[in-house]
Amino acid sequence: MLLDTGICPLLNIKYPIIQGGMAWVATGELAAAVSEAGGLGIIAAGNAPPEILRREIHKARATTDCPFGVNVYYLSPYLEEAIKVVIEEKVPVVTTGAGNPGKHLPALKEIGTKVIPVVSSPVLAKRLERAGADAFIAEGMECGGHVGDITTLALVPQVVDAVSVPVIAAGGIYDGRGLVAALALGASGVQIGTRFICAAECTAHENYKQAVIKAKERDTILTGYEGHFVRVIKNKLTREYDKLIKENSSLEELDNLGIGRLRAAVVDGDVEMGSVMAGQVAAMVHKIQPAREIIEEIMSQAQEVLGRLKKL
Repeated sequence: MLLDTGICPLLNIKYPIIQGGMAWVATGELAAAVSEAGGLGIIAAGNAPPEILRREIHKARATTDCPFGVNVYYLSPYLEEAIKVVIEEKVPVVTTGAGNPGKHLPALKEIGTKVIPVVSSPVLAKRLERAGADAFIAEGMECGGHVGDITTLALVPQVVDAVSVPVIAAGGIYDGRGLVAALALGASGVQIGTRFICAAECTAHENYKQAVIKAKERDTILTGYEGHFVRVIKNKLTREYDKLIKENSSLEELDNLGIGRLRAAVVDGDVEMGSVMAGQVAAMVHKIQPAREIIEEIMSQAQEVLGRLKKL
C-alpha cells in the first residue's frame, strides 16, 4: 500500500522520496546516490552556467542508470540555457521553482520529460495543471531556503483538492513519520532537502553539515521581506540582516547583503557570514549517513508506523 502512491510509476522510482533541489548542495554526486537508493535524486541548476549544469548531469549519468531530475530556478540569468541543456540531455524529470514554467512545458513534454513545479498555493497549481504539469511539489514554509507563507499541513491538502495529478509534500519532513503524515494528507510522496545535506555523498562543506547537525529547534529563522522570505540557521549574517531591517534600509541594500552568501556557506564553509539554508527539521538531523541508509530508515519507519495504525 505504501508504494502504490502514483508517483513511483510516474517517475519510475522504487520509493516515493524526492531529494530537494538545493542550490550548490544538490550536485550530480548526491542526485546519483539518492537515485541509486531508490528515490529520485535532483540536480540543482540554480544560477549555474549551462556548462556547469551539463557537467553535473554527466556526473550523475556516470554513476547511475536510474532516473534523476534537474531543478530549474526561474530567477536564474541562465534560465533559457538551462532549459536547453535539459532538453539536449533528455533529463527525465524537471522540477521548477521561483516562477511559472508554462512556456517551457510543451518543449519539455515533447521529449517525454516529466515536469513537476514547486507551488506554494493551490491557485498556481490549478493553472499549471491546465498547462500540462505532471505533478506538483507543495512546499510549506517549514522548509529551508526560499519559502512561502503557508505551512505544509495546511497547504498540501489544499493543493491535493485543487488538482487531479499527484502531489508531493515538502517542508518539515524528515523521517517515515513525516512520509506517512504526508500520505494521510493526500500526497503521493515527499520531497526531503535538509536531511540530505548531511548525506555522506553530499559535497557541501563539513562546516555546513555540522551547522545543521548542531541546530536546535528554534535555530532556523525567516529572513527577507514580503514575497522573498528565506529560512536559514541564525548566525552573524542574519543579525546583520536584522540590523538593516530595523534601520529601514532599501531593498537594494538588503539584496546586496545576500549576494554570494549561499555559496560562501556551502562551498567555502563560512557558517558565520554565509547563508546556512536549512529547514526546521534541522534539529532532528544528528549525523552524517549514506543516502541509501537515510532512505532505508525512512521507509522502514514508515512501514512500522503504517503497521501500528492498522491495529488501531
